[in-house]
Amino acid sequence: MSSKFDAPKVAEIHQHLHSHLPSESALRVKALETLLVDKGLVNPQTIDAWIEAYTDQIGPKRGARVVAKAWTDSAYKKRLLQDAPAAIDELGYLGKATAHLKVVENSDRVHNLVVCTLCSCYPFSILGIAPAWYKAAAYRSRAVREPRAVLAEFGVDIDDDVEVRVWDSTAELRYLVLPQCPPGAAGMSEEDLAALVTRNSMIGTDRNLG
Repeated sequence: MSSKFDAPKVAEIHQHLHSHLPSESALRVKALETLLVDKGLVNPQTIDAWIEAYTDQIGPKRGARVVAKAWTDSAYKKRLLQDAPAAIDELGYLGKATAHLKVVENSDRVHNLVVCTLCSCYPFSILGIAPAWYKAAAYRSRAVREPRAVLAEFGVDIDDDVEVRVWDSTAELRYLVLPQCPPGAAGMSEEDLAALVTRNSMIGTDRNLG
């Protein structure tokens, strides 16, 4: 019984398998973590605790509280749009990644989308750990060239009469989107409003909340 070597098929399988592997940088970080743990220099539970804190507590809940306060306090919103670092510092959230931050506001006529075309600059102190797609080359390049198509892939369909503005973050200037307050939010507490805010809405890949 003979078998035929199908080179294209083998290449396809090879590419498929490697597409599920972590990136080279992620593998290096994991190797370093394993080495430090094996030598007793790092407690793995401490690492897990920090990851959980940045994912679920430090951010994006901090960013959600900033947004909710802006929704309920017009004076705070004005300060946030004029001087974001100072306004965020009022809540005790100012950090290295938010010292040079600009807040851009969504409206009925404008939708804002944040990207970092050079790397993955991100205000992690109020948004937590950057999602993998934000750091992906495809998002970083396509968000600038075809933002509406990218938004559609996130399930966000923007009407033709709504302007899409793309903001390119850098190490010197990072951006946070202030989403529109959802209809029917009048009378809701700041805490309940914060629960409606998503990380993606503060990046701009989510629009309609509530």
